Amino acid sequence: MEWIATADGWASLLTLTALEIVLGIDNIVFLAVVASRLPESQRPRARQLGLIAALVMRIALLAAISWIIGLTAPLFVAFGMEFSWRDLILIAGGVFLLAKGTWEIHHAVEGEHESHGRSGAKGATFFGVVAQIMVLDLVFSIDSVITAVGMADDIGIMVTAVVIAIIVMLVAANPVGKFIERHPTTKMLALSFLLLVGMALVADGFEVHIPRGFLYFAIAFSAGVEVLNLAAKTRRERRRATAG
Repeated sequence: MEWIATADGWASLLTLTALEIVLGIDNIVFLAVVASRLPESQRPRARQLGLIAALVMRIALLAAISWIIGLTAPLFVAFGMEFSWRDLILIAGGVFLLAKGTWEIHHAVEGEHESHGRSGAKGATFFGVVAQIMVLDLVFSIDSVITAVGMADDIGIMVTAVVIAIIVMLVAANPVGKFIERHPTTKMLALSFLLLVGMALVADGFEVHIPRGFLYFAIAFSAGVEVLNLAAKTRRERRRATAG
């Protein structure tokens, strides 16, 4: 714990914590979308369990730091490219996100009548949703921990940054989830974001690195436009109420 007494240690902690929170945006969006398929009373618990599972997995992976570093070692060569376990995990996670996002968009566009008037989507089970959350938590955890290993040398800094980031995500998960549930257009935006992240994960697995700043700028710009649309819609409704 010598890092606590050094300015460099605190600088590393702040930088890594900020990065972990940014990386956790993907996780929060996925939690909000998947949990929305449960009855409203079960959604907060599913989000909390998902994030607690993410915390346990990340700390466990940090404890096995030498194994994590080995995940980036070449495993085999195909199509003239080297693939590691990390690459395969990212590709599998990206494909899962693409499939899940596409299915959810199809359900939102074509399947509204199936769940109209119900508190949860047809066929969704609590443990099934938690299982999906844990699968993606594993993918995000691998990427998060490898980033932590590359950013800091002290295991204490890494664990502290991950814990702080998960706490922030726990606080933000329910408000973000409720906002997405209240506004169907923001859910479609979130699903499109999942497709974008899925493509980025697959690209990373094939060693085509898309700067995350581009992805977050795209979603921030789209979210800004959506906020303006929601503000305009609220103003129109107020005018109608006043006129009526």
